[in-house]
Amino acid sequence: MTWPLKPTLETAAVYRARVRGCLLGGAIGDALGYPVEFNSLDRIRALHGERGVTGFVPGAYGALGLVSDDTQMTLFTVEALIQAHARERTRGIGGAWSHMLFQAYERWLETQSKPGPEQGGAPTGGLIDEPWLYSRRAPGNACLSGVAQKYHPDPMLKLDGTPGRVNPDSKGCGTVMRSAPFGLINSADGAFAMAARGAQITHGHPTGYYAAGALAAIVAYVVEGDSLEGAVLRTLRLLARHPGHEETTAALEGALDLAAQGSPTAEKLQSLGAGWVAEQALAMGVYCALVEPDVKEALLLSVNHSGDSDSTGSICGNLLGAVHGDVGLPHEWVERVEGRPTIAAIADDLAAERLQER
Repeated sequence: MTWPLKPTLETAAVYRARVRGCLLGGAIGDALGYPVEFNSLDRIRALHGERGVTGFVPGAYGALGLVSDDTQMTLFTVEALIQAHARERTRGIGGAWSHMLFQAYERWLETQSKPGPEQGGAPTGGLIDEPWLYSRRAPGNACLSGVAQKYHPDPMLKLDGTPGRVNPDSKGCGTVMRSAPFGLINSADGAFAMAARGAQITHGHPTGYYAAGALAAIVAYVVEGDSLEGAVLRTLRLLARHPGHEETTAALEGALDLAAQGSPTAEKLQSLGAGWVAEQALAMGVYCALVEPDVKEALLLSVNHSGDSDSTGSICGNLLGAVHGDVGLPHEWVERVEGRPTIAAIADDLAAERLQER
């Protein structure tokens, strides 16, 4: 986790905006897609008109702007990275990040089974004290069962296409939808490796963990200043170094080829899959972020389909936010998304932690 150059005030401000944008954009895409996650495209259009969802629509209990497990797990990922980075920076002790990531996911798992924070206990100042996070929002079975197995991978685990120990046949999108934060505090190589290893806490299929690594690497390249298309192309070269990358590579290449055709439609998006598995969710999020130059329209495209709308929306939002910063996101959605103050604060904490390296 190293910052390559001493940042100027201007580059530090841009970096903070990208971090905020990535996390807030992911939450917005998640909140747009969560209420329609299990609906077909025909059903979405029947309920919301020919254009489908055009903004936040009522979710659980009629509330607007609610996020799902995608944002919940992303935030706990951020918390772990802040803690691990601070430990390394202040105490010179590295290598504990995977254990701290597992502990963060254990805290997330606690929020899925309890009504709220422990009463009468001393507050920790962390996410576990946030009442709004204590809500079960359709978490994936592999995420739940994986965390319960209490496995954290060796930080130097080889990424050689071998199935992981936990849920070795699972490549659900629960790996990729939580992995953008690795790219906010790492070089692309480091982000890829950490995200791919961290994904194996819950999912062992190589495509599941490579897709997680690929999203993190794309985000890292964008944060460094690459265009989104350039970041995807560089990530494809990174993927090619790893045995068993073919499914993830094919999915990303399909997204690039389809985006090059222009004229985006929901039907074209659905040709990439439904998003329930990791490489499809990644490809769909990348396609939407590439093909539609208008941020608002790209986010809407990413959730109006027959599939895992909150995960594809979250990934698309992560990418768009990293590219444009928080100021490039639709203001009305930023203001209304659930947990906005907490998301913005933890984004600033993550950015500050990395900037303190120098």
